[in-house]
Amino acid sequence: MSAEPDGPEDRLRRFATIWSRAVFPVTSTSLTRAEFEQRLLPLAGRLRDLLHTRGFTAEDAKAVGAALVGAHCTDPEALARTLDCVDAYLVLYCGDGSPQDELRARSSRLQHAMAAGYAHALRERTLAEQEAIAQAALRAQGVVAQALHASEARFRAVFEGAAIGIGIADLDGNILQVNKALMRMFGLTETSLRGRRVLEWTHPEDAPQTWKLYEELVRGEREHYHVEKAFNRPDGTALWTNLTVSLLRDADGEPQYQLALMEDTTERRLLNLRLRYEATHDALTGLPNRTLFFERLEKALGAGEGQRFGLCYLDLDGFKTINDSLGHAAGDRLLVEVADRLQSCATAPGEMVARLGGDEFVALTTGAGTERAVDELAERIMGALVTPVSIDGRDLLVRGSLGIVEGPAGERTAAEVLRSADITMYRAKSAGGNRAELADPEADARAITRHGLTTALPTALERGEFFIEYQPLVHLGDGSVRGAEALVRWLHPQHGVLGPDRFIPLAEHTGLIVPLGRWVLEESIRQAREWRERHAGRPTAGPLRINVNLSPCQLGHPGLVQDTVDILERAGVTPDALCLEVTESALIGADDDLLKPLRRLAEMGVDIALDDFGTGYSNLANLRRLPVSVLKLDRSFTRGMQQFPADPVDLKIVEGIVSLAHSLDLAVTVEGVETGAQAEQLRILGCDTAQGWYYARPGPPERLHELALVDAVG
Repeated sequence: MSAEPDGPEDRLRRFATIWSRAVFPVTSTSLTRAEFEQRLLPLAGRLRDLLHTRGFTAEDAKAVGAALVGAHCTDPEALARTLDCVDAYLVLYCGDGSPQDELRARSSRLQHAMAAGYAHALRERTLAEQEAIAQAALRAQGVVAQALHASEARFRAVFEGAAIGIGIADLDGNILQVNKALMRMFGLTETSLRGRRVLEWTHPEDAPQTWKLYEELVRGEREHYHVEKAFNRPDGTALWTNLTVSLLRDADGEPQYQLALMEDTTERRLLNLRLRYEATHDALTGLPNRTLFFERLEKALGAGEGQRFGLCYLDLDGFKTINDSLGHAAGDRLLVEVADRLQSCATAPGEMVARLGGDEFVALTTGAGTERAVDELAERIMGALVTPVSIDGRDLLVRGSLGIVEGPAGERTAAEVLRSADITMYRAKSAGGNRAELADPEADARAITRHGLTTALPTALERGEFFIEYQPLVHLGDGSVRGAEALVRWLHPQHGVLGPDRFIPLAEHTGLIVPLGRWVLEESIRQAREWRERHAGRPTAGPLRINVNLSPCQLGHPGLVQDTVDILERAGVTPDALCLEVTESALIGADDDLLKPLRRLAEMGVDIALDDFGTGYSNLANLRRLPVSVLKLDRSFTRGMQQFPADPVDLKIVEGIVSLAHSLDLAVTVEGVETGAQAEQLRILGCDTAQGWYYARPGPPERLHELALVDAVG
């Protein structure tokens, strides 16, 4: 048993030895294996240096791949063996003690760059050879044409010495002469080849126009044609060629022979197929990637009438948690296992599975009856995820959210189909995950509209597209207008006026609610100052007050108190002109840190109203610790009072809430008052203020001014 090398140079030479042993058998070189190893040793050193370089450029690694071509390692197998060797041994023998995951990732980048450099260098070399061969072919064609009329000896020298395959046949397709290069390409003797006819050399992959061009040439209607054509060798393998066929005429210009020049492109085609595979398949799972999937999807969508498609879009639930807790290596192993299971679900003709990236996979089925097929495919996918995946001794539960799109071909683009599937998948995830949802055009339209509104929100604030309507707050005892609630609206250029329910959740999700809320507060305070100035000295119970809604996101913003103070000071308005409304749900389980800003505002003199009271599940005892001065009773409690006689249960509930609130020195405001009977009943129960359509719908600030004047005159 041999000892492992000790020093870095010993390990480097060991790596070069393994590399040379792997590649030498498939390399066309006159060097011995030891000499070839010495040629690879500097390249191994460059790879080691790049492995240790944290920010190496792809060009450095590409140069190594190009150097392989310079060393005559042009067989496609040479590249494959090189990449396998680098993947298996570079980190093992040339690692510097850095974390293995980092070295593996850097090694992977090296391999990709080497393959790209190798392909580029091989392509440049091939193009140069093709140009030389083409020039030789043209010269050979001219010389052959002259030799047929002049010197048989000169023709024979060119014919036999040419590096490309040359064959001559009569116009009936009988092969008359072939050179040695052509015999080597086919692996046949001259006798075997001369016994064949051109029309026997059809191949399943012949381009549709190949034999049409041939017929035109032998009829004398064209002088030459050039195609890429495959031939069957006797051993069953395919010979791929660049084929140029020219018409030879006699001294009188009459068609007499056909001359074929063949360049063997089999190895280059195999390399291109390998590179194409790498470009269209996921390196981790081996599944088709986004590029190949879109090609297949576009082909399915472009199928003829009567054809349909079905698409399943899968996103794993909680995959980020697995990556964060167990590491990316475990996450990759999980993805590989999921990919294998999904691959086993799509085995029928017209079905495929692809990985779009991350933990997102798609499955496609095509044909005439995909309505049922896609449902069955979705069931197989969800069933494949039921069994836990074992990773490092842990059984991990795998769950996924699945969006299903099915329909006829030709009606939508690939991007539209994938967008619908993505939207549907997120709808399944929003519903709790571990489920499949079928695409719904109306739901898609709503999601697209939401996305459009979300992206338009920032510029809408800059362009001044928001405005505020005010709904008066009326004192139930004397009917006087005591203030108004500020309700923001969006005048959208396409959708018209939008209520807060359409855009406030989007603003909260994007964080725009903070600047939008600050703008609403500024505008509302400015309007409150104007009202107070215009109604100074009126014989009512006090100055008008403005109520402004505060979202949970604003409540947790660190600048809430200072922003409010600054706005009040700039407007010259005292804090008692402002009431901030906070929903009950936002304060359920609130800790002291969350309540601290509200307490500071309340101590300043700003009223705090608990909005939508009764819709949550808060403990009534919590009212003692909340810095609120007003309860806004949800309209659901008073809906039964719109008719006479009122619902006795609702009366008891409201009576109890009002009694509790007053015992805690809290005022009670009721929302959604729509009838006089309802207003009278609430007055009898002791509610303090109310708002609703019975008094006025939300409107411009001038309307509140008019109502206040009527109240003052009355």
